[in-house]
Amino acid sequence: MKYIIVTGGVMSGLGKGITTASIGRNLKNKGHKVTAIKIDPYINIDAGTMSPFQHGEVYVLKDGGEVDLDLGNYERFLDTELTREHNLTTGKIYESVISKERRGEYLGKTVQIIPHITNEIKDRIRRVAAKSGADICLIEVGGTVGDIESMPFLEAVRQMHREEPKENLAFVHVTLVPMDPQGDQKTKPTQHSVKELRQLGLKPNIIVTRCKEPLLESTVSKISLFCDVAEEAVISAHDADDIYEVPLMMEEEGLTDILMKHLELSSFGSDDAWAKMVDRMHNLKGEVRIGIVGKYTHLEDSYLSISASIKHAAIECGVNYEACWINAESFEEEPDTISCLSEYDGILVPGGFGERGTEGKIMAIQYARENNIPYLGLCLGMQLSVIEFARNVAGLENANSTEFDENTPYPVIDILPEQENVVDMGATMRLGDYEADLKPGSLAEKIYGQSKIVERHRHRYEVNPNYVDKIEASGMVFSGKNRNRMEIAEIPDHKFFFGSQFHPEFKSRPGNPSPPFKAFIQAILDK
Repeated sequence: MKYIIVTGGVMSGLGKGITTASIGRNLKNKGHKVTAIKIDPYINIDAGTMSPFQHGEVYVLKDGGEVDLDLGNYERFLDTELTREHNLTTGKIYESVISKERRGEYLGKTVQIIPHITNEIKDRIRRVAAKSGADICLIEVGGTVGDIESMPFLEAVRQMHREEPKENLAFVHVTLVPMDPQGDQKTKPTQHSVKELRQLGLKPNIIVTRCKEPLLESTVSKISLFCDVAEEAVISAHDADDIYEVPLMMEEEGLTDILMKHLELSSFGSDDAWAKMVDRMHNLKGEVRIGIVGKYTHLEDSYLSISASIKHAAIECGVNYEACWINAESFEEEPDTISCLSEYDGILVPGGFGERGTEGKIMAIQYARENNIPYLGLCLGMQLSVIEFARNVAGLENANSTEFDENTPYPVIDILPEQENVVDMGATMRLGDYEADLKPGSLAEKIYGQSKIVERHRHRYEVNPNYVDKIEASGMVFSGKNRNRMEIAEIPDHKFFFGSQFHPEFKSRPGNPSPPFKAFIQAILDK
């Protein structure tokens, strides 16, 4: 097994995740099977209980793992499916070690960071890598070198470097090269970051520098001299117009060749599908405007997979797009402003939790339905479309979800009996892959081109089966079902009205867009 360890210095948010995903994509293009592990030094067991305001979206894997959004980038760039084991957190590591200590597995020894915590980290990395069947495992160490939280993980990979043959492991360090007011590229932050890394016993084989403009030769030479790496191993990761250009930029900079030489890897072909996709992206015609009505709209990372899915669909349909983020609460504060939705070619309401902004979203859904504007509702967006339809069409006045109103006279959205009285935050959730049977002749069957699908879920409340007949008699059709669970809602006589209880955005890929998103964009173009 070959390991590529990606660390970061100077500051967070430099793009370690995109760098890691791009390296993986390029190695896959050379015919290698690649997997990826993300290390998050926080003490949380997983990302499931984190606020989107602080951490961006919670990405859901096929086995129900709630993880950091970087794993979404890995899945999209590598066109693969990962599991919760591919996300290591301090919480997971310590939970496992403490459980072993309580069971007496350490035979009375004093349990310490070294060797017990570091051994647990190494064991998990190697086990996940072997289980994946890949020949290359990328490991992104979250946080910034120097952070106290990441020290055990950096020590663990230092030990791996000592234990593995030198041709089996490479270190890539991502740093920042800022520009001063005079436009000079400054190397001191990179020098100090690499010095910090070397003090921990780690020496980078490659330095990837984030910068506004391509690195000057003099800057490359200076970093090479002071950080003790070859000049060709100083990679300029200057700003790109789009993140999907980054793998091509890295390839052009020679990063893949350097890694393959160091790891003694051969090329087994050349896949240009990614380059062709990027070329299509640069040759789109026309434009559609999509209004996304949510409540985390000031932080686009909260809806990262939705943004990516719209992009994938737009590229496939050959059209440019503008995603406009609209705060649902603004409609509650000023109801007359709802007419601004007439400016958009399509309206999308994403998932979410909690009551805040829900009435504004319902107003947006009603506007889309009554004005025949293509509508796509995801998870909560589907539930709210059911509430809106129940209230305004099916005659169930004041219908609501028990999540927002426990005393609603018409609980069209509710927790099903098997999910009640569970205390654990994650235990009441339906997470990961579930099947749905599609109704013959429905829009859903037409969109997917098959009668049975598998999509990823992340929700606690469901459409109440007791109200299905009443709602369907009024014109809404539940065209996707998993036994007594409603998976898809659609309105047949609408231009395009489609809501899914699942999150189709988690399975969308560049070159292979999510069917509902592609159908949504196509409906806008047809309109």
